[in-house]
Amino acid sequence: MRQSYQAARRKLVRAASSLALAMAAPAFAQGAAPQSAEPALAAPDQPQGLTEDVVAHVNDEVITNYDVIQRMRLLMVTAGIQPTRDDLAQLQQYALSSLVDERLEMQELRSEEKKQKLTIIATDSVVDDAINNMAHDAHMTSQQLFAALAQQGIGPETLRSQLRAELSWRDWIRGRYGSEVMVGEDQIRAFQERLAAEASKPKYMISEVFIDAQKAGGQQQALDEANQLITQLHQGAPFAAVARQFSASDTAANGGDAGWVTAGELPPEVRTALEDMRPGTLSGPIQVRDGVYIINLRQKQAGGSAMLISLKQAAIALPSDAPADQVAAATAKLAALRAQLHGCADFETIAGHVPGVLAGDLGEAQASELAPAFRSAAISLHVGQISEPIRSDEGLHLIAVCGKRSSTAAGLDHDQIENRLVGERLEMINKRSLRDLRNNASIEVRQSS
Repeated sequence: MRQSYQAARRKLVRAASSLALAMAAPAFAQGAAPQSAEPALAAPDQPQGLTEDVVAHVNDEVITNYDVIQRMRLLMVTAGIQPTRDDLAQLQQYALSSLVDERLEMQELRSEEKKQKLTIIATDSVVDDAINNMAHDAHMTSQQLFAALAQQGIGPETLRSQLRAELSWRDWIRGRYGSEVMVGEDQIRAFQERLAAEASKPKYMISEVFIDAQKAGGQQQALDEANQLITQLHQGAPFAAVARQFSASDTAANGGDAGWVTAGELPPEVRTALEDMRPGTLSGPIQVRDGVYIINLRQKQAGGSAMLISLKQAAIALPSDAPADQVAAATAKLAALRAQLHGCADFETIAGHVPGVLAGDLGEAQASELAPAFRSAAISLHVGQISEPIRSDEGLHLIAVCGKRSSTAAGLDHDQIENRLVGERLEMINKRSLRDLRNNASIEVRQSS
């Protein structure tokens, strides 16, 4: 049991990066005073104060107004979000839904402990270890971490109970069902064949947030939640922190990082959205059958086995019929700039400070798709080298070669594919188990007046 607890804990400890951001005063409120969340939580249409009023019964246990507001505060801190007054009702609903699920999970685990006479629920020492690791990664002690949370009105048991529930439940699912999830060689071969068939198609490096419609209370509620999270992301909330707290995907433990995926691995709606996105951009809400996705497209690769070249450029706009003296002056300016550049690291910073020069990242493209003058230079230059000024109909350009590779990069190996398929099956079991607990439970939520 201890070893699997450690595996689950390592996933949770990745939340330390969001806590490290949250522990810094500017990150709490993007420049606002840390106490700014307090009056928002006491909005007239929200539960007033930290009372013990019961807001929900989950079988024979209660969830109080205090529990909900504490979880809301923890969500805001660890996800780096600053909800408006209009967003609070949705955040409150999410906090309550999470608490209901955790109550159901812990009730089930306590029942299994009695039946099997085993220790299944994470002990205090296991939770302490996770907290100590989170504090270490945030460059503080656990006492300092709790003090920082206390400044935001968050009690220590709020964090401890969330960690205990997630550590215990994920470990239980893997321990209970892991040995039953069998992935055959034929399934691994089929996956490899599918990857090979997709090799000629574009690949995407993405991070994702998936809002489960069932957990959100319906498709419309999931869409509303996604829209609110997108607003927070555009306002500076860290994507990884938001994914860890709000995403129902199994990638949530990795901050939403799904790595490189091919078009065939994605739902059709997500694939369609990605086709029109540029690297470094955030999608709108993408509705699928059972929820809503938010996608952060980090990189994009062309398909096939062509040479892929990553380029940056510095350019001076000049019409094709520009006088010779203007061309000569622009050429001299770029030649002087070229002498100051040393690879790609500071390329845009240095070039962007030269008057009249536009600098930017061209991203990755197949060599065959480049204009002839650019293609010749890009193929002949080594990574880190910068071209002489290149004339085009639009102006004069310097290009820097920042990377070269073949698009036939090595795919997942046998064990990676097996682990991935096992993880997907366990996640399906996890969702089904939680759905069954909800369906069989007595859950009564009291509407706030």
